[in-house]
Amino acid sequence: MRIENSFIPVRGVGEATERKLWEHGVTHWDEFDGSVVGETTAGRIEEFIGVATERLDAGDSRFFRDAFPSGERWRLYENFRDDACFFDIETTGLSHRRDEVTTVSYRRGGETTTLVRGDDLTAETVREAFADAPLVVSFNGKRFDAPFLEESLGVEIDAPHVDLVYPCKRLGLTGGLKRVERDVGIERDRPDLSGRDAVRLWREYERGDEGALDTLISYNRDDADNLETLMDRVAASLHEETFGVVESA
Repeated sequence: MRIENSFIPVRGVGEATERKLWEHGVTHWDEFDGSVVGETTAGRIEEFIGVATERLDAGDSRFFRDAFPSGERWRLYENFRDDACFFDIETTGLSHRRDEVTTVSYRRGGETTTLVRGDDLTAETVREAFADAPLVVSFNGKRFDAPFLEESLGVEIDAPHVDLVYPCKRLGLTGGLKRVERDVGIERDRPDLSGRDAVRLWREYERGDEGALDTLISYNRDDADNLETLMDRVAASLHEETFGVVESA
């Protein structure tokens, strides 16, 4: 599903009105002629389409972050997927204030990069990773990863943020990332490792075990890589749930 299929950002247009438009064949902005809704709503839709078309042509994802209800921001994915940033962090614990970020893995354009504390993990390198991203994707990142980066490194993520915890719940997928991966059939090289192991591996590395760092990096990279696969599947499922029935009618 693409942004251009959506009318829900328009003031006064809810799910019922949007579906009514779709059911009458108005499934894209280009197909809107004002005949399905009242005059006032039609004027608002036409005004929105005019502005939104310009913002979409300009690649202004932040405009659409503000326009869409938070629960529908997954609809931005198809338009901005090619340069979306999938990211995950590991830390020394759960406290934003007491603990530290140890690794940050992010995947963009088919390439995965891992930044390591004490090496190339700095506020500057993390800002560079996110600076021009039109969309970021995480799992529990709004409550954990993003606040950690802000508190520990002073880095604020300004791009539209799809936290997969919430669209997954909408699809009946609950629990942590590893459980959700298993439920949708995504495999990983080290399925036995957890966040607790990530803390242990960092401590072992601090005591001189270079192999522990290699394992930690591999684990963190799997998280970032699998987020892309999960986002693809979630977006496809939500497309089918939201738009697919109308599309195939």
